[in-house]
Amino acid sequence: MDIVVCMKQVPDLQQIRIKERKPVLEGVPLLWGDLDKNAIEEAAKIKEKLGDAKITVVAKGSEKLQQGILEPLAMGADEAVLLTDPAFQGSDSMGTARVLAKAIEKIGDYDLIILGEGSTDNYSGLVGSALAELLDLPEITYVRELDIEDGKVKAVRNVEESFEVVEADLPVLLTVAQEINEPRLPKFMAIRKAGAKPRHEWGPADIGLSADKVGKNALSVEVLSNLAPEQDRKNIILEGDLDEKIDTLVDALIKEGVLGR
Repeated sequence: MDIVVCMKQVPDLQQIRIKERKPVLEGVPLLWGDLDKNAIEEAAKIKEKLGDAKITVVAKGSEKLQQGILEPLAMGADEAVLLTDPAFQGSDSMGTARVLAKAIEKIGDYDLIILGEGSTDNYSGLVGSALAELLDLPEITYVRELDIEDGKVKAVRNVEESFEVVEADLPVLLTVAQEINEPRLPKFMAIRKAGAKPRHEWGPADIGLSADKVGKNALSVEVLSNLAPEQDRKNIILEGDLDEKIDTLVDALIKEGVLGR
């Protein structure tokens, strides 16, 4: 079985600062999103169960992927395709799906394509569906349980207040939910061996796309603003002894409607 896992590095959300209502990303380290780790973990589990399987990771991002890709390779992937060309930067969901589709078509052999149900940063959840459409594949979303047997996929979907069981013939594209597994921590020796696994870097020309069809040149959605909510603070400082401060604070909260009388 040939498995393709699409992954994305995202800024560490715990280290993002807000300045003038805008996120400051300079110097923020990149890491794999939690759902991306669920995707590669599920691929590794399938490989361990079936024995005869190959996992290829396809990742679009910056040159930092050269180091970051060692983690999914150590988790069980056999090789990686890195889409680090600057022309790819700034893609929206549709542009990302278009680039991934061309890369997967170049890879050629695939029975199963796995993504997280959404990225940790934007969480649009659109890339998987757009990719399935471009590759003309059936798609099963929000997968929390998975079984593969006799060329068929049987999946349990999480649809909020209920579960749904779906079957599909291979090849198929899946987007997985966090409940599907607990990603492993790669062992030291696995990380060392990951450095020797094949890594390929492809640009637009390598996957048959011209520069005007990728990145900021091919946006289908215009982002007008990306601002944090405006916060108005009264900056009231309470003075006096403790009992007076408490009484003043309670009165202020009642006036603001936070507390009832």
